[in-house]
Amino acid sequence: MAEGDVLLPVMAEVVEEKMKLEPERSRFPHCVVWTPIPVLTWLFPFIGHMGICTSSGVIRDFAGPYYVSEDCMAFGKPVKYWQLDPNLVYASGPNPWDTAVHEASEEYKHRMHNLCCDNCHSHVAMAMNLMKYHNTSWNMVKLCIYSLIYSRYVSCGGFLKTWVPFLLLLGAVLTVVLTLHLR
Repeated sequence: MAEGDVLLPVMAEVVEEKMKLEPERSRFPHCVVWTPIPVLTWLFPFIGHMGICTSSGVIRDFAGPYYVSEDCMAFGKPVKYWQLDPNLVYASGPNPWDTAVHEASEEYKHRMHNLCCDNCHSHVAMAMNLMKYHNTSWNMVKLCIYSLIYSRYVSCGGFLKTWVPFLLLLGAVLTVVLTLHLR
């Protein structure tokens, strides 16, 4: 048996360990993460706050005007994550994933936050465009749709935190409408 045959399984274990999610520590390597925004997510459960994580799982998010936070999302810990495949990064250079996340974060430290046009989703889209993820173009709408389809809840509590306020509000509205309608 060659030395390379022994090293390959060991290297695969190291890579797998590095990609391991640690929700209790808020570590999500190579992930797009999402958390609800109070009131806005209660009304529209598919709208929330988004960040992108480095290869070591450190979260970066455009949290407000001229501010990109690190490891402290603007609206709390992530409740959903979408783990991306680092093999689909087509940018070159050493560590293109982390380089793209860093460059997007540095750019957004000089931008005004705009809820509708230039927001946390735009920051994540820029990072994914810089790394040429999946060799396609990314924007905030595409990210919202893909995140809605491919993301997973961190826990049952994350699911409840997203949907219970919406369902309670919907129940209250239906109760009022039905009460007024049946009079």
